Amino acid sequence: MNLENRAETREVSGVRITRARAKTLGSSTGILQSSRPSFKQEQKRGILANAKRAALDENKTSAAGAAGFEHKRRAVLKEVTNILCDNVHVNHVRAAKSQNAKHIKKAPAKKSKEVVLDENVKVPMFQKDVKAELAKELSKIRVGESLKLTDLSKQINEGTVNQSLSPSLVNVGDLHPIVETSENPDECIGTSKEDMDCEKPGGASCTGIVDIDSKLKDPQACIPYANDIFKNVRILELDRRPSTNYMETLQQDITPNMRGILIDWLVEVSEEYKLAADTLYLTVNLIDRFLSQNYIEKQRLQLLGVTCMLIASKYEEICAPRVEEFCFITDNTYTKEEVLKMESRVLNLLHFQFSVPTVKPFLRRFIQAAQVSYTESSIELEFLANYLAELTLIEYSFLKFLPSLTAASSIFLARWTLNPSDHPWNPTLEHYTNYKASELKTTVLALEDLQRNTSGCSLNAIREKYRQRKFKFVATLTPKDPVGSLFKD
Repeated sequence: MNLENRAETREVSGVRITRARAKTLGSSTGILQSSRPSFKQEQKRGILANAKRAALDENKTSAAGAAGFEHKRRAVLKEVTNILCDNVHVNHVRAAKSQNAKHIKKAPAKKSKEVVLDENVKVPMFQKDVKAELAKELSKIRVGESLKLTDLSKQINEGTVNQSLSPSLVNVGDLHPIVETSENPDECIGTSKEDMDCEKPGGASCTGIVDIDSKLKDPQACIPYANDIFKNVRILELDRRPSTNYMETLQQDITPNMRGILIDWLVEVSEEYKLAADTLYLTVNLIDRFLSQNYIEKQRLQLLGVTCMLIASKYEEICAPRVEEFCFITDNTYTKEEVLKMESRVLNLLHFQFSVPTVKPFLRRFIQAAQVSYTESSIELEFLANYLAELTLIEYSFLKFLPSLTAASSIFLARWTLNPSDHPWNPTLEHYTNYKASELKTTVLALEDLQRNTSGCSLNAIREKYRQRKFKFVATLTPKDPVGSLFKD
């Protein structure tokens, strides 16, 4: 039968035609067309044909290569097993290196067992899961190694180490430093090379530094960002500070004493209108920055003062006083138009940069660090530190000190004034202020002179303010002993 007739025969019958069936039915297409079987017969013939074909294929497979098929299956599984073994070996070596396993002998690999899959096929496999075995071995290595290192370090510290040990087995440099403990659990004797902090119940560490933000619940404190904020503020205080010698280089009509009189008067104005301390500090900052860049006559110095307080009030206060009130406080020496004109001049000269670090934000942070050494918060310490810091506003000579340095020195002198039996500086204050006690010497000594008023200054607005009962009369306090005795060493 030719190929065309075979194709026609398959299309007509819909059933695969074998050679035997074709011989039975005949070679002509007419016979197939005329004797076309019914649907049930075709379905039955198809099932029989498939059964015969499956039996024929099975016979061929079993007769041709049972041994070869078994060999292929064994080879594939064998390769997979080898890959797993190699990976286990590599991971084991890497884990051993990461645990300082220079001196640890390799654990012998476990023998694999043969698992019978069929009657004729045996495939080598691990008895247990590879990952579970590896985890168990690593845990044994870690425990054993830590015990060995601890015993050796104790022997070395006690001086009883066996000198006959081989250097290849004991390398003192590879041992982790051990933190010794005393009978008192709150006392730490030694620390590791990495300065690992061991936490104390009060939040303190071995170095004595206490986390001052851990117990704060005020959302406005920005606890997660507090350290980053003050790092940025420490940079800004260098960038936006006034000149320290503008009286000598630029101003010819005003003197440091005139500046002091102006600020002393502004303190009284802030008390009259109940302005915040931040407003007063920002007012002084704006005055000094303006005078650092622009010449002014002494007749207009008071106008500059009230204008800067107006700007600071708008920036800091919720309800700032009106322009008319500042004109009234000057006994109408200046008109509203003059104040607004000076306001525009100051704003444009300073490029609207009012987010500047003054002493006040540093003082808040450092008082918080100073309070951790007390069982209860000391209101007297807070008032005294604020009093000493505000005394520096009047003094032109304190412009040479950074705001953070002035704030830290105020805390130092306040603590010494209240408790001269204890050293006013500790690791927590040193950590949060970034100043050592020796670095505060010049500022603290100058601040003590202001506190004792050794120069006999007649400007008493700040002193009168802090002599009130609501401020615990802190302006009347002075140190019993000179603070200079702390810096002799």
